[in-house]
Amino acid sequence: MDLSQSLNLNTAVQKPLFTPTYLNLEYVFNKILNFFSSIFGYGSTDASGRFHISFLGFLLFLSAVFFMFMIAYCFIRILEIRKKEKEYLEHEIEEYAHHQAQRMKKDGSGHLKNERWEHVLQYLASSNPSDWKLAIMEADSMLEDLTDQMETPGENLGERLKASDPERFKSLDDAWEAHLVRNRIAHEGSQFELSQHEANRVVTLYENVFREFGHI
Repeated sequence: MDLSQSLNLNTAVQKPLFTPTYLNLEYVFNKILNFFSSIFGYGSTDASGRFHISFLGFLLFLSAVFFMFMIAYCFIRILEIRKKEKEYLEHEIEEYAHHQAQRMKKDGSGHLKNERWEHVLQYLASSNPSDWKLAIMEADSMLEDLTDQMETPGENLGERLKASDPERFKSLDDAWEAHLVRNRIAHEGSQFELSQHEANRVVTLYENVFREFGHI
């Protein structure tokens, strides 16, 4: 083997078979700087193609990275807080419903304080989604009877709620919100998906109304 062949062989051995251009940190960094340079316009490229950023441009770049990081951090924290709030609310509602069911047991005379409300809580404690809907339907029927006893004008519950005075009916908004959910259950039937958490929340709205007027 002559000298020229030996040199060619050494060159072929020394030449890398794979040049990871996109894994080159300097290449990636320069691409990022070029991107921000196109946004901020504070930088220049020399004859070799290497990008140079000014001090002001560098500050803007750091600020952009900082705010992007803060936005991502805040978004993650909001998701975590909402998850914890949901878990806490579900726990509190379950505890409250349990205590209410215990407190609504028979009084000293041996009679139930409100047998219909007891049935609502029993439906609500069930593991059957159909029973959760029955809890809301029964509570809405109780509300309709309550407005009838109050002699509120109107042919049905919706008309009576419209005719109600918010000054005398402090929980009117709760009554409306709960009644609208009841209407969706009545109109959509099995197509309406109701979670136990939502059922607990709606029954609590009815409870606010009943407690305002001493109905339970």
